[in-house]
Amino acid sequence: MEHPGLRDFLEIPYSKLEEMNLAAKEQRVKRIPAEQIEQERRRYLSDEKRLKAVTVCFTDVEGRLHMLDYDKKFLLGSADNLTFDGSSIRGFTAQAESDLKLAIDWSAFYWLPADIFGPGKVVAFGLVQDKDGTPYRNDFRSVLKSYTDGLFKKDGTVCNVSSEIEGFLFQDRDAERRYHDTGKFEFISTGGYYHSLPQDPLRQFIDTSAEVQRAMGFLNEKDHPEVAPSQFEMNFSYSEALVASDQIQLYKLICRQVAHKMGMTASFLPKPVTGINGSGMHTNMSVARQGKNLFYEKGGPDGLSRLGWDFIDRILHSASDICLVLNSSVNGYRRLDPHFEAPNQIKASAVNRGAMVRIPLANERSARIEVRSVGPDANPYLLIYTLFRTGFEGPKVELSDEERRTRTRFLPDNIYAAIRDFKSSKWITELLGEELQTKFAEVKQAQADRCPKELGALVKRLEIQFHHEVTNQHLWSQF
Repeated sequence: MEHPGLRDFLEIPYSKLEEMNLAAKEQRVKRIPAEQIEQERRRYLSDEKRLKAVTVCFTDVEGRLHMLDYDKKFLLGSADNLTFDGSSIRGFTAQAESDLKLAIDWSAFYWLPADIFGPGKVVAFGLVQDKDGTPYRNDFRSVLKSYTDGLFKKDGTVCNVSSEIEGFLFQDRDAERRYHDTGKFEFISTGGYYHSLPQDPLRQFIDTSAEVQRAMGFLNEKDHPEVAPSQFEMNFSYSEALVASDQIQLYKLICRQVAHKMGMTASFLPKPVTGINGSGMHTNMSVARQGKNLFYEKGGPDGLSRLGWDFIDRILHSASDICLVLNSSVNGYRRLDPHFEAPNQIKASAVNRGAMVRIPLANERSARIEVRSVGPDANPYLLIYTLFRTGFEGPKVELSDEERRTRTRFLPDNIYAAIRDFKSSKWITELLGEELQTKFAEVKQAQADRCPKELGALVKRLEIQFHHEVTNQHLWSQF
């Protein structure tokens, strides 16, 4: 028998949620001292009696989001010693050295809509630490944070990112996990670009997800069905690199949670169905210093400065070496098919959507470069760190404007070639260090070895079941 009124857990209206989350985001962007933010958050948790738990998130090597719920009172007393078993996380520690710690990034703190995530909870991102409290070498969120903090401390450089993340909405819950038995995905909608009635299931999903994003401080811009049947995209404003990476993880979490509540599945497989367009995560990047966009130059080629074009040239030069970071799954290489607007050409263009780098039409405020060859399943922290550091520091061969547009080379068309390029790259060794380079290649090889060597014309069950974002620990353990 239920007893209404006995549980008094926190539920905040959406308008108030947006206000609170935007205020927290503003603190991050203004780089308010970490100690001040921690004191505020601790005071809030202590005073808010309706809060029961804090969900702490971290991301593994492949980009999979992990969540641990801590009782609020326990967390307030033990935040300096939150431990977990790293050997249970693929790509983290070995069993003999398994213990790792989580430090709370108190600035990356979000209030949650109770109707989607349940009442009485907030979420914060964690930083993985080794036993001695130093940043854990395989936590790419820590790597990105350290890198962007260093750039800002050096000369005020701010790296800005906005990602356009596409996904599919399929019939029924757990459609990816059940693919092992069904061998197919069923569309919710067979429309296409912008084709959706105001109250059909795809539009309801998009509207609900966009409302949650807005409440969590994403600063929404536009949302719509995409080219393929049952495909969607919801755009939000650019932000500083670490904030943007956190929002990519939250975006996918929100979509999955909303779809699950509606009895459906939100999938971020790059190419779950052959014969139609795949899903990408076009990554828009710019660099600012003291409020000035350093990628813009009035009268420059396509409105870009010399810094912007040098940045592009370095990314193009290392395109094959970093391809595994941008397209990190067996299924991802199905998307790089030129018959479906796939950006598999190693070139830059303002108009050619087959080029891996596009220069969007822009003004001084919005000038940027768009890396189009990224899959939606990439580890956002590793991805954004790799792109910025490659753009700033990577090897470069001077190219003329004509060469950038007309010289045609192609990205690897399968994960095995991408792994070989990644493992043999001197730039990747410099970028990540030999240990991280080896570890990432190993976990990608393990996924590839469970799948067919040749892609062929049909999506295979194993490339779905052993995709790193599909939860199927039982099947992994059978090998």
